[in-house]
Amino acid sequence: MTILTIILVAFVAFEHIYFLVLEMFYWTKPKGIKTFGLKSKQFAEDSKVLAANQGLYNGFLAAGLIFSIIQNDINFANFFLICVTIAGIYGSYSTKQIKLFYVQSIPAIIALISSLI
Repeated sequence: MTILTIILVAFVAFEHIYFLVLEMFYWTKPKGIKTFGLKSKQFAEDSKVLAANQGLYNGFLAAGLIFSIIQNDINFANFFLICVTIAGIYGSYSTKQIKLFYVQSIPAIIALISSLI
């Protein structure tokens, strides 16, 4: 992997660590409620188990990307970048929030392009 690709993959990994923290630890806090545009504190409380599960999956994506950097394995990185891209596309489609596509999928697509060049 080139230095540029490593930096881009690391950026996507750190984004997903941030998502993990938001979803697992701040979902019911003002920061999480505001970030995700949740309807109410009660809704956040009612859905916190689902959010924590979602955060855990984001952690697995980050772990896979970090592992690909450590192993210097471009194929492994590409697999996880494709997973992140698909998750961003689906998340944007299912929530009707295009911002999610820009925040999650675009960095992964840029990293993927960098890895293929």
